[in-house]
Amino acid sequence: MPSLKDSSALLVGAGGLGSPAALYLAAAGIGRLGIVDNDVVDRSNLQRQILHKDWSVGLPKVDSARRSLLRLRPDLEVETHRFYLNSSNVRELIRRYDVVVEGSDNFPTKFLVNDACVLERKPFVIAGILKFHGQLMSVRPGACACYRCLFEAPPPAGEVPSCSEAGVLGVVAGLIGTLQALEAVKILTGEGEPLYGRMLTWDALPNRFREIPVPRNPACAVCGERPTIHAPADSDAYCETRLQRSSIQP
Repeated sequence: MPSLKDSSALLVGAGGLGSPAALYLAAAGIGRLGIVDNDVVDRSNLQRQILHKDWSVGLPKVDSARRSLLRLRPDLEVETHRFYLNSSNVRELIRRYDVVVEGSDNFPTKFLVNDACVLERKPFVIAGILKFHGQLMSVRPGACACYRCLFEAPPPAGEVPSCSEAGVLGVVAGLIGTLQALEAVKILTGEGEPLYGRMLTWDALPNRFREIPVPRNPACAVCGERPTIHAPADSDAYCETRLQRSSIQP
């Protein structure tokens, strides 16, 4: 079995999903962990962003995350990237890691990461949360459906409420982020069956999981038979919001 000690993962976002994912990947023994986020710690988010503490309010999330992770595992190699992920830097960044864990809170980033990972043939785990609901899927480019096979394009700006507008239960972020860490471990070690070609959804109110098959779309713009996307692109929503506090995933 491949060693986690010799493996690396990139966390896109150090918020509600990235927090538990980072903690469990670190605790599992991963050798190198990269974190990309340009936001700062906000006290109102601490109920779900468990990687951060009250003493880190106002600090860059990547710095707060690094400090917490090294307290958990001093030997962990933590690389921080405090910038906005965009079309000019995404491919170069993801090339440096074995798997990408996408936990942003907006559509533009999710499609940007999906397209970059498909083009770079980089496996990734993508997830989202809202209110009492969560969902995730894993993608191995070329072998299964990608995120764009399921959702062809980002929805119009403002169509889906943000976490700040609609709210999210902290334990939903905890469970889905933990499952993302599990998926990443399976991908890195070759153990088990990652959620390739499947989306797992969870409704916390009845505590019910559901698995939805996601077939590859031959007409997918990035991984289909005749792709039209040959480079990641920034959407209008990205340019307007700078990838901060915008809508989350479907």
